[in-house]
Amino acid sequence: MSTLQASTSSTSNSNFDELRWVINIRRSLDEELEEEIEVPVCIFNVPKTLLSTDPESYIPQLVALGPYHYRRPELCEMERYKLAAAKRSQKQLRCLKFHALVDQLIKLEPRIRACYHKYLDFNGETLAWMMAIDASFLLEFLQIYALKEGKTLSRVSSRMLHLVDYAGRKSAHNSILRDIVMLENQIPLFILRKVLEVQYLSLESADDMLLSMLRGLCQELSPSKKIENLPKIDISKCAHVLDFIYDMIVPKVDEPSETSEVEDHKEDNESDSAESSYVKQLLSKAWNLLSKIKRGPLGLIKAVLLSRSLRVILKLPWKILSNLPGFSILRQPIESLFFSQDKEEEKPENSSGLNKPPLAEEIAIPSVADLSKAGVRFLPTNGNISTITFDVKTVTLYLPTVSLDINTEVVLRNLVAYEASNASGPLVFTRYTELMNGIIDTEEDVKLLRERGIILNHLKSDEEAADLWNGMSKSIRLTQVPFLDKVIEDVNRPFAQFIAALE
Repeated sequence: MSTLQASTSSTSNSNFDELRWVINIRRSLDEELEEEIEVPVCIFNVPKTLLSTDPESYIPQLVALGPYHYRRPELCEMERYKLAAAKRSQKQLRCLKFHALVDQLIKLEPRIRACYHKYLDFNGETLAWMMAIDASFLLEFLQIYALKEGKTLSRVSSRMLHLVDYAGRKSAHNSILRDIVMLENQIPLFILRKVLEVQYLSLESADDMLLSMLRGLCQELSPSKKIENLPKIDISKCAHVLDFIYDMIVPKVDEPSETSEVEDHKEDNESDSAESSYVKQLLSKAWNLLSKIKRGPLGLIKAVLLSRSLRVILKLPWKILSNLPGFSILRQPIESLFFSQDKEEEKPENSSGLNKPPLAEEIAIPSVADLSKAGVRFLPTNGNISTITFDVKTVTLYLPTVSLDINTEVVLRNLVAYEASNASGPLVFTRYTELMNGIIDTEEDVKLLRERGIILNHLKSDEEAADLWNGMSKSIRLTQVPFLDKVIEDVNRPFAQFIAALE
């Protein structure tokens, strides 16, 4: 696999060496047979649907790690710092030359290539040198967080002091932090383990040190600052830095789910839009007739249509709207007028409809401000996403404490991108961001959650925090996460009752 990738790129050359081609093919097949463990792809390109929303959150701005952004000229300035880190790393190799480490990484070439979803247009030696140098730089940076964990390490080189600092206040430091968690900027974790193993002459000591580094990094970057009973992570089973962070903050959910792709299916999305849009169409047509009327009974109807209460009602899914007093009277004629033709056109072969992925409009949930007016209380939890619950008796929504700072948006977006690319089951973290996006519309919503200790806002303003969550609306797949879907359903119920009481 590895040598084959490197060799096939040369077949387009006019001077085709048939003998060398046969040798490379034979070597590639031998390497495949020698591989005892199948290595799953774990480093992906960010899906275009997500990339287009905010490219700077996914594309490294200061330092390239690994092959995907290696040749970008604007990142070349950091190469001298990476090389300097490699020189310092050589001093810790205990009488070994740096190229001896590279030779060991060359033996791992098939495994390295297998980690990347994208074709790597580098020969094996180049790839090994790249990994050795990038790993040296990354480990030197990560040692700051091992120091915070109480480990004894050499201090950061004076040449790196203007880039990193122990307090993390420098802009370059935060830029590097953001770059090292980007999905396209990952290098396999077994590379870091190998470099540390050579330095410490023990894989156990290497894993202990790497785990300390990554736990410290996670405490710095994780939006979930107050999680109690952090999970124990087997470092040998982690794919890369971003994967470690994901495993630390996202609970394991074994529940089955069905997902559907939404990327490149705009026509399907339009036809599948939630039924509430048809109600809006009906009211829109009615408004066109009433817009010129200012007097009499019809003028009163116009005033009702302009009211805040109706605007709030229209945020609700049709399933809830149709059961409200007054709306229930309109249910049959509206469904007959708007939905019957649509249902006849759909009629899928398997019409059971069980476990269908939720439609985009079905994710709708009132904002924090509107829920508060309906009597819903909000309380924080010191746990992960699995602690999100709704107590029907006390009408209380429990949400995990989340800390927002200058690095949070990049972390959130790349966790979502990684989950969408890698997860085979429910998109738990994506669903959580959709929930937060649903209940946060304005800075008032952020203010209410901040006052209740659910949001720890270290951004410039509540408005900036609201913009962060509202920008997280794009997803790749629609998915069911039963325990979160039940929370959304339970929260909508008292709000529907509140609206009904206003009538």
